[in-house]
Amino acid sequence: MEAVAKVLAIYVSPKRLAPMEARDSVRAVAGTGIEGDHRFDPTGEIAKKKGPGREITLIEIEAVEAVFRDYKIQLGADQTRRNVITRGIALNHFIGKEFRVGDLRLQGVELCEPCARLESMTQKGVKEALIHRGGIRARILEGGTLRVGDAIGYQV
Repeated sequence: MEAVAKVLAIYVSPKRLAPMEARDSVRAVAGTGIEGDHRFDPTGEIAKKKGPGREITLIEIEAVEAVFRDYKIQLGADQTRRNVITRGIALNHFIGKEFRVGDLRLQGVELCEPCARLESMTQKGVKEALIHRGGIRARILEGGTLRVGDAIGYQV
């Protein structure tokens, strides 16, 4: 049986720096972001100020597992501060490309490298452990409902 790349979990943070909250599904709006997340801005002003790709973030659960395997750092998926946790697909390959996540059509913009703030909110060593595997930032080109269990694949 062939493994299917899929969404394992979805998180939003209603307020900047607030704990991430799990959701079974969320509404993603093209050019705007995920409803319920602090970065969601119907005017699009936040995305314009911060640059493209601030609408949704994704990280592979395999990266979280590798942090434990390689650095012995226990990191919860919610602690990564990424919106979408995936399994079974190399997200870094989507930089500059369009891809599908369930109903959504996304475009990978850049790596979502870890920062000092992430390390201060989790534990020492997280920044180094997640370099080049901290997930990606993406633009939402076509919105819709994103659900846990949705398939992930290249744009067709």
